[in-house]
Amino acid sequence: MRPIHTFTVVPSLPGNLNVLRELAFNLRWSWDHETIELFRRLDRNLWEETGHNPVLLLSRIRQEQLEDAASDAGFMAHYERVGRNLTDYLNDKSTWYRKVYGADDNVLIAYFSAEFGLTECLPIYSGGLGILAGDHLKSASELGLPLVGVGLLYQQGYFRQYLNADGWQQESYPFNDFYNMPIELEQREDGSPLTVEVAYPGRKVTAQIWRVQVGRVPLYLLDTNIEANRREDQDITDQLYGGDKEMRVKQEMMLGIGGMEALAALNLQPTVCHMNEGHSAFLALERIRRLMETHGLSFAEAREVASAGHVFTTHTPVAAGNDYFAPGLMDKYFGDTYRALDLSRREFLALGRQHAEDEKEPFCMTVLALRLSAHFNGVSQLHKVVARRMWKGIWPGVPEDELPIAAVTNGIHYRSWISKEMASLYDRYLGPGWLERPADQSVWAGIEQMPVEELWRTHERRRERLVAFARRRLRLQVERRGLPSSDRAAADEVLNPDALTIGFGRRFAKYKRATLLLRHPERLTKILDDPERPVQIIFAGKAHPQDNLGKDLIRQIIHFARTEEVRRHIVFIEDYDMDVARYLVQGVDVWLNTPRRLQEASGTSGMKATANGAINLSVLDGWWDEAYAPEVGWAIGRGEEYEDFEYQDEVESNAIYDLLEKEIVPMFYERGRDELPRRWIARMKSAMRAVCPVFNTNRMVHEYAERFYMPSTGHYEHLTADQFSRAKALALWKAHVRSNWPQVRIETVEAPAVNQFKVGDKVEAKARIHLGDLKPEDVAVELYLGRLDTKGNITDAGATRMEHVESHTDGTYLYAASAVPCHNSGLHGYTIRVMPWHEDLWSPWETGLLAWA
Repeated sequence: MRPIHTFTVVPSLPGNLNVLRELAFNLRWSWDHETIELFRRLDRNLWEETGHNPVLLLSRIRQEQLEDAASDAGFMAHYERVGRNLTDYLNDKSTWYRKVYGADDNVLIAYFSAEFGLTECLPIYSGGLGILAGDHLKSASELGLPLVGVGLLYQQGYFRQYLNADGWQQESYPFNDFYNMPIELEQREDGSPLTVEVAYPGRKVTAQIWRVQVGRVPLYLLDTNIEANRREDQDITDQLYGGDKEMRVKQEMMLGIGGMEALAALNLQPTVCHMNEGHSAFLALERIRRLMETHGLSFAEAREVASAGHVFTTHTPVAAGNDYFAPGLMDKYFGDTYRALDLSRREFLALGRQHAEDEKEPFCMTVLALRLSAHFNGVSQLHKVVARRMWKGIWPGVPEDELPIAAVTNGIHYRSWISKEMASLYDRYLGPGWLERPADQSVWAGIEQMPVEELWRTHERRRERLVAFARRRLRLQVERRGLPSSDRAAADEVLNPDALTIGFGRRFAKYKRATLLLRHPERLTKILDDPERPVQIIFAGKAHPQDNLGKDLIRQIIHFARTEEVRRHIVFIEDYDMDVARYLVQGVDVWLNTPRRLQEASGTSGMKATANGAINLSVLDGWWDEAYAPEVGWAIGRGEEYEDFEYQDEVESNAIYDLLEKEIVPMFYERGRDELPRRWIARMKSAMRAVCPVFNTNRMVHEYAERFYMPSTGHYEHLTADQFSRAKALALWKAHVRSNWPQVRIETVEAPAVNQFKVGDKVEAKARIHLGDLKPEDVAVELYLGRLDTKGNITDAGATRMEHVESHTDGTYLYAASAVPCHNSGLHGYTIRVMPWHEDLWSPWETGLLAWA
């Protein structure tokens, strides 16, 4: 039966508890232990039953409990203190951004992501990408950045996982009740929902806008599940990463194009748009279209302006992880867009192709983002190298080490992941600095002053809590599968709160090799079942619903865990989410990570574990390739790359067993008369001191702001000033250079008369360059000098700008480079190159034009 009228019912709070609603709807509570404890204090059992959702808790709690709390002096003192803290936080004008850049109301960064992992009670995330996006917003709030988030609000979110009796993953999709979640509907003045429309083939799709308040930062989420839409269009925001390719196009249109529409409806005009992965890259097209429509610019002129204000972060080190759409699908959804942008079909599709002339190449969202952004980056130093190799076709002829893909290594928001007990320890020995200046190395030097007894007892308590949590979850899993009562009783006997505990929690994809440790079960069993030095492993993670290989990895673990010798030593916790992740990283002793090298862009779970005192055992990939040192953890291998994966798995599984048998297990159980593993604790401290000040999102967001956001803002404002005169001039100059570039060639090069130099000697060279109708001020000519490798290629090169010294009437010019020093001995070589140059270019490579001798 359908209603004829709808309305919202809100909790009836006693007058002196009204601030509870404000506390519940600002997700600052998700990283503030004192606020969480306030809600838990109202009803501890209900807090757990509601999935740590304060809004749902307030809707379900009995009125008499609220009245009791309002008359409890201790609760009221706690409540008033938490309320004051939130008010002070929101009104603080001394944030990092305010101190450095002042209160500039013209600056606004819009951060777009397909998923946001902020708290487990808002399940609109699937894994690392979303968790990173959530931590990004939290740190932006703490730093005071003028930033807003933009995403989609999924009715079913990502799937809930459960296993059948055989250990095979099953999926369920419960519906999210938005009206009992910490989100609020944006409304017009008349109280009706604020909506936007996005054009799809033959119709328009409407989306309403919800807001999540993340400290000082608002996150706006679009929702198409409203009656004004067709049934199939209501489904656009049903599931995260659900459906086929066509559904993915529709979702990404809503994210990118709808997201820009939503910001306009909210009267927000971003100077910079940050695309967290390629899912939102259609926003670049929409931004260009709006500039053309509003200001009468050509596509080329609007592209200069929009691209100046775009930042793109790629997270995917394998080609299959990027979105590719068939040309026919793009025709269906963007045929009108071609015309609106005044582009031919070929010109439009070329924006999403590495090789613009290849008519069969599909349209790639990553390529679109790279072509229409001024700044782009990978998420670790190693991933930068991989990304440059993957996308070098966009900049033909440019050496890989000069490609304009930078690196900003990921981090974590510590306050969201550190246990309350460990946070208290930090407060006591590091002072407020770890909260206020988490990227300050000097703050974390205080770890050395932390008494080993206190650190170890704190860590032991968290391991005990992890074991208790794992037993509870295992008992529920056994009951849900309908297994016999003997299995339920056995669930209370698994794991040992005093044993060395290894954690493995992540997405179950083939390249992550969750079963690498199981490769030789007899050897593993001997390690686990040692009565004097027992070891235990806790696994958690989801496979994509369509990834049967990933599901089979889970099934293999379940079957192995049922063998009599190890059944008390191995547990798989179902339905991995932020709550499970916190228990794991806060309680394990060792964090295991086994990806194939070069296939893990960054990873962040190991950072969370280290901040809680765990030690990493990982392949040298992603962030660990930067962080590893012998005193802070263990490396599996030494960064080797293999063509034979079977051989690689054999080598690296044995490396893990060797480390466990010879180093890790003996060190953990090496105890003195005080029963403290002092060498182990020393490694814990070394890891915390080295990792924490570097691998955190306050450092990461600060880096984005300094390297990308603020330069992009300046460039964007520069190009829009004086009625876009600079953008128009730049677009005209580029057209002139492109049309004349075929005339550019290096005609002659005058080499030095000698072929042997000493270190410190200086090389001189001259080159005669034909520019045709271009002028010397249109180009930069460089001498490119470096060592030669065994194949005769220049490596470790340096580029020196050559000076224009003579002009000739036939369109040729003489350039010279002098005093270029030789720094190292060995076989060297050089060549000459010519590239376009203009003071308003953000990169010398953005035109894609380059001529070599």
